[in-house]
Amino acid sequence: MTQPLTMTLNPAIDKTITLPTFELGGLNRLTHKPVIDPGGKGVNVAKVLNQLNTPVTATGYIAGQSGQKFVEELTSLGINTAFQNIQGDIRTNLKIVDQSREQTTEINEPGFSVEDKDILKFNQTFDELLNDTSYLVLGGSTPKGIGDDQYRRYIELAKQKGVKTILDASGSALREGLKANPYAIKPNIHELEELYDTSFETKDDVLKASHQLVEGGVQLVIVSLGADGALFVGREESYEVNPFKIVPKSTVGAGDSMVGAIVYALNHNFSLKQLSKWSTTAGTITASKAGTNVCTLAEIEELVDQVHVQAIK
Repeated sequence: MTQPLTMTLNPAIDKTITLPTFELGGLNRLTHKPVIDPGGKGVNVAKVLNQLNTPVTATGYIAGQSGQKFVEELTSLGINTAFQNIQGDIRTNLKIVDQSREQTTEINEPGFSVEDKDILKFNQTFDELLNDTSYLVLGGSTPKGIGDDQYRRYIELAKQKGVKTILDASGSALREGLKANPYAIKPNIHELEELYDTSFETKDDVLKASHQLVEGGVQLVIVSLGADGALFVGREESYEVNPFKIVPKSTVGAGDSMVGAIVYALNHNFSLKQLSKWSTTAGTITASKAGTNVCTLAEIEELVDQVHVQAIK
């Protein structure tokens, strides 16, 4: 039986600290212990799918003793893993949550370097994993040694085996990946502006850009707009979804929760309208939680009808 596969080429240990007020340039004392979790976009999506009772395999590179603990933690959660060990050590990403300003500051390390021999070995593993894959999620930054065109290559390999890819990347990785026409992409508004090298003045501008991507070969474009919700643009129908009101506590993992819910919806043959509601609900719930906590299936089912969805003509 096939199942989703998430790829995280540059995983990280996410270290989240929460402060009543973050004093830039001053002394900050913690009142609570830092929360430490395995992280990276693909890993976060796998954790969400696990919460949605969906078997999933997480793959990518890991390194060092921290990498071994990283895999052990995912395994303890019930997530299947197929990571490749390489030289070096896994990076640590620091997330500082300022409760008074309702802001999260992120400081991400560059990560390890990948050699050509590592890529060749991983490509063999990836090719085998695709045989049992329903949907492939590619997300996040790439480490040193990985070319900007690597996501494009993986999308092309997945297509050869009939596997649909959801790409959640930015910059040159997104630009190159689009050349292979992934099934779906999920940029946020800033990543879409970077792709087009412009600033969108209106929502119609965002829609026009999204339709251009669909006309270019992408089946589904999801643009997250933060507190303003999201746009879901398909070939035959499109929707604007506005979330219910929350008190945001952390944006960490909100976009990854959207992607996880998208994969869940695709696996269950949801309509685009229902998919858009589930995805927006998942991201909103996660944004309402502190640290790296993500949505659960029960929470989505309870709140999914509270989002407002409108067809775009």
